[in-house]
Amino acid sequence: MINIKDYFVLQLVMNNRKTKEAGFNPVLGYLMGLIVFVLLSEYIFHKTEFAKYLVILVCFSFQFKLSENRRTDFLLSTFGDKSKNKIRVLENSIVCIPFVSTLIHKNLFLEAVILFICSITIALFSFRTSLNFTIPTPFSKNPFEFLTGFRKTFFIFPLAYALTAIAINVDNFNLGIFSMLLISITTLSYYSKPEEEYYVWVHADTTKSFLKKKIIIATKNYILLTIPILIGLLIFYPIKFNLTLLFLFIGILFLWTIVLAKYSAYPDEIHLSEGFIIAFTILFPPLLMFVIPYFYTKSINNLKFIFNDKN
Repeated sequence: MINIKDYFVLQLVMNNRKTKEAGFNPVLGYLMGLIVFVLLSEYIFHKTEFAKYLVILVCFSFQFKLSENRRTDFLLSTFGDKSKNKIRVLENSIVCIPFVSTLIHKNLFLEAVILFICSITIALFSFRTSLNFTIPTPFSKNPFEFLTGFRKTFFIFPLAYALTAIAINVDNFNLGIFSMLLISITTLSYYSKPEEEYYVWVHADTTKSFLKKKIIIATKNYILLTIPILIGLLIFYPIKFNLTLLFLFIGILFLWTIVLAKYSAYPDEIHLSEGFIIAFTILFPPLLMFVIPYFYTKSINNLKFIFNDKN
């Protein structure tokens, strides 16, 4: 029977294999990931006063995925309750180390302690991604990403809208922008997992038409979720009209980037190499003007084999 040590060794081997498939030496890949993480952390702390909340939010987003019900059920059936809890605590501790280290480096000791304690607490619970009732959504069934993603993360949106109301009440425009970024990050996560190949092949489209529809619907749905925040900021901060629309536009561009990155690697998940490219565009958003055409061309070439599209 596999023990806890073997489990983590297996996870390391699997991660190393994915890194090699992306064309990187594992040690070099981990080093590059650490460098990108440090640069991103410095960047957001330099750019916004809400960086500490963003650090905590991103850490929790990784940990919630590790606490999905199907995953914890597998660990429970394989290792038993006691060992399952040990594995989950170790996993969450490993995930939170870089984030806690960042907060400590910025002298945010209270936030670091709270994040660590919450990480351990989250490890002892599982979160079901399916509920016994159907949550209504403003989206159609095609494409499926926003439909399923919204139901898994629906609690984020009342929180974001509440933050916007608080921002307006306390006259803090930056908090309102943060709530918009919260929705942006949430919607980007909807495209992290590839669907079955059949659900792409079944579309009677050319590759260009397929990608165009994906991008248009993703944009429409993202704007639909952002409208309450957008209206509030435009009404109460008309002098910052251009800045508000700029953040909306950047959010849309990053959404296009993720959609195209997904299909540039399809049917695999987004590779480490694509991840590094996306990370660098976060550091320097003007790179999106080059990255989007790059992923678009790569997606076209990649999907031709599925659609049997020779055009």
